[in-house]
Amino acid sequence: MAKVKKGVYDFLRGSFLTDESAFKNWRIIIFLVLLMLIMIYSAHSSEKKVFEISELNKRKRELRAEYVDTGTILMRMKMESSVREKAKARGLKPSETPPKKIKVTIKD
Repeated sequence: MAKVKKGVYDFLRGSFLTDESAFKNWRIIIFLVLLMLIMIYSAHSSEKKVFEISELNKRKRELRAEYVDTGTILMRMKMESSVREKAKARGLKPSETPPKKIKVTIKD
């Protein structure tokens, strides 16, 4: 039991970093710290990309709704009844005589 207490006490004091085999310990610790930093960086990077994708999807939905609304307005503007009303407001009216077909013949 005394050996376990001594081992825990030595670990808490950090004697594994200052004894003869400390070089091996430091290499492993530095390697683990680098791996953790890479893992944290990649997690932040992927989270940033997820937020960016979410914002782009939201913008896409807004633009799609605007496109549909604009298409609906255009269809209403192109309807014959609305064109007739606008023409009437400008003083234009439908022709009472039907149009005549003009046929062009070219003689060589």
